[in-house]
Amino acid sequence: MRPGTAYRGRFAPSPTGLLHAGSLVAALASWLDARAHGGAWLVRIEDVDRPRCVAGADAAILEQLRACGLTPDEPVWWQSRRDAAYAHALRRLVDAGWAYPCACTRQDIEAAWLARGVPRERHSARPYPGTCRPEHGGLRGRAPRAWRLHVGRVIADRGLPVPLTWRDRRLGPQAQDVEAAVGDFVLKRADGLWAYQLAVVVDDAAQGITDVVRGEDLADNTPRQIVLQQALGVPTPRYLHTPLVRDARGEKLSKQNGAQALDLRDPLAALAAAAAVLGLPGPAAPTAPRSLQGWIHAWRERSLQFGP
Repeated sequence: MRPGTAYRGRFAPSPTGLLHAGSLVAALASWLDARAHGGAWLVRIEDVDRPRCVAGADAAILEQLRACGLTPDEPVWWQSRRDAAYAHALRRLVDAGWAYPCACTRQDIEAAWLARGVPRERHSARPYPGTCRPEHGGLRGRAPRAWRLHVGRVIADRGLPVPLTWRDRRLGPQAQDVEAAVGDFVLKRADGLWAYQLAVVVDDAAQGITDVVRGEDLADNTPRQIVLQQALGVPTPRYLHTPLVRDARGEKLSKQNGAQALDLRDPLAALAAAAAVLGLPGPAAPTAPRSLQGWIHAWRERSLQFGP
């Protein structure tokens, strides 16, 4: 957070289902961090991946948060209403020579790596090999499918270090060679939808977000977002990634893995379970509102360990 900048945090759920125990950990942590810093807490519905969204889930999520006493300080934003802002950002990147159209399918990307003698790795996404980069001949008469960020050019033009380094308030120093590990990532998908990376960077900047507190499963998005922030000339927030909630098999709770929606017949019990994952003490009072106040104090003490 830049000196003299008022704290602004956010919780940004995807309405592909209701909040589960893991979601509440991230929501509570982001709310507590904002309150402990005397800042604003915002909610943004990340419904950019419209085919995966469940009708009515956005309203239900907001009701779940309200039942837990986690209410935003400003009107809620929906990414599905932000197409013009994302289109403007993409145009800026194209005009700067930092974004280009891509005709490659997943099969094309796999074939390109196999042709280089690089064997397939199970459960590992291939970095984009730069096939459609302008300096490699561009589309070569093929129809464009997606738009990608020219990561190498952004890094060179902006003078970014390789590997890119940053500090997570909980995880500590981090580093990644974004070009080697990820390659030129997608900004606009082949189905015409905006990619998560572009949408989140544009919206965090537009809402003046100074601090991103979210689940550790999203930590590997951070270096891509920092590169994109540099390309768009917007501030980089501070980051804090919270512990994951895992099921009996050791897998992280997620909607894709069938995680059950929060049982909010007893909001205090749900909040206490989330607080325990965050290393906070048990409820300090028999009601959720009073316990939340106690957890703000405890979080303020713990945040000294996380750093400013």
